[in-house]
Amino acid sequence: GHRAGAEKLNEFLNWCLEVGIPQVSIYTLSTENLNRPKEELKHLFKLLEEYVDGLLNDKKKFALLEKYEVRVRFVGELNRLPKKLIKLMGKLMEKTAKYQKRVLNFLVAYGGKYEIVNAIKKLAEEVIKHGKIEITEKDIEKHLYVPQPLDLVIRTGGYQRLSNFLLWQASYAEIYVTKTLWPDFSKKEFMKALRWYSQQKRNFGR
Repeated sequence: GHRAGAEKLNEFLNWCLEVGIPQVSIYTLSTENLNRPKEELKHLFKLLEEYVDGLLNDKKKFALLEKYEVRVRFVGELNRLPKKLIKLMGKLMEKTAKYQKRVLNFLVAYGGKYEIVNAIKKLAEEVIKHGKIEITEKDIEKHLYVPQPLDLVIRTGGYQRLSNFLLWQASYAEIYVTKTLWPDFSKKEFMKALRWYSQQKRNFGR
């Protein structure tokens, strides 16, 4: 299942690039996932290593990032991951840092609540350093892993919840839920989600 999911990721990325989506965030591994049995985690880390290594060293896969000028970012509590994986992620981020047209965020060892707590901690340090009293939403957003708001969340498997995914950024996002499981998610379903999104009247909570 996990391997099929990783393969689907390549297809999904292709579709996003083809239709011109400027920024995509993929929930790869949650902080809750890190509590799974050791053997399962070992398998997941191995798959992630293979996937990142593929993007980095497979000419065809990297050519896609190059063609669309995609900057790849890995965000989350990365220090909780195996050293080899951290190193590969660092290399890919370095290799794509010059690209500015599109952004691909991989959320790894990520939790939405932790991201907000982390941003507030950083902000508190700034406040102490500069003596700034008034704090705005923009100040917090500056310190988030992903500063931009989300427009659309696609939730596969029929789950009608965010599961700790980019909680701040998803405040006014439209949420498209499909019963289709992630490995079976097709381009047809993807286009259906985009059509559905284009028909929504977004009022941003007003």
